[in-house]
Amino acid sequence: MFFVLSKLLYFLIQPINWLFFLLGWALFTRSAKRRRRLVLSAIGLFYLLSNGFLFNLVVRWWEPETLTADAIQAPYDVGILLGGYSNFEAVPRDDRHNFSVHANRFLNAYELYRTGKVKKLLLTGGSGRLFNRSNNEALSMKAFLMRIGVPEEDLLIEPDSRNTYENALFSQRLLARQMPGARCLLLTSAWPMPRAYGCFRKVGLDCPPFAIDYMSEEIQWTPGKLLLPDRLGLFRWELIIKEWVGCVAYRLRGYM
Repeated sequence: MFFVLSKLLYFLIQPINWLFFLLGWALFTRSAKRRRRLVLSAIGLFYLLSNGFLFNLVVRWWEPETLTADAIQAPYDVGILLGGYSNFEAVPRDDRHNFSVHANRFLNAYELYRTGKVKKLLLTGGSGRLFNRSNNEALSMKAFLMRIGVPEEDLLIEPDSRNTYENALFSQRLLARQMPGARCLLLTSAWPMPRAYGCFRKVGLDCPPFAIDYMSEEIQWTPGKLLLPDRLGLFRWELIIKEWVGCVAYRLRGYM
């Protein structure tokens, strides 16, 4: 039930839907004064949400500084990579693995493996869809990695989880069975790392976090950054608002 409700809540917290609601209300209201206020509110909200400078300040405050590759002296036994870096909608797809805009989540983890910072990769994450759960990210990524030469014995697969708490719980169970006492490194994007780390600690898997796929950028005091709309603004705010709501929901559920 929690999984289903989270999908419904996601619709309500999308900023583009807020704009659609304001403009739709303005279209159908009979009051000219209210219509003007609604349109101005929509314009103002759009400007705030598309301001890249403002978003960068917020996300720099939110995304944590964690362990860096240079600081890893002894290799970790397992790098636990959370899913969310694949695009199963892209075509063609039968002869390749298509990545999403979060491909850095995978690439940085793969770099750690190739440079010997982690000995094995644990791929955790099945399908996060409410319907049509045929696409399984962990299994698809296992096939991709084996195609490019990664030995099967270097891959641990957890293909059943549908959210971050299940990532943690099912990974803990898998490691307890197959590699008890392993030194693990937690790998996921920077903005969901606080929630992910909280979930893994909750299930007794206290592995150091290694944040990747940052949205933070250097602060630029240029007119383009300060004043002009950023076409990625709505998308980025959607990610961070979803994460804030997720943190609240997970705390209420006792997941972290």
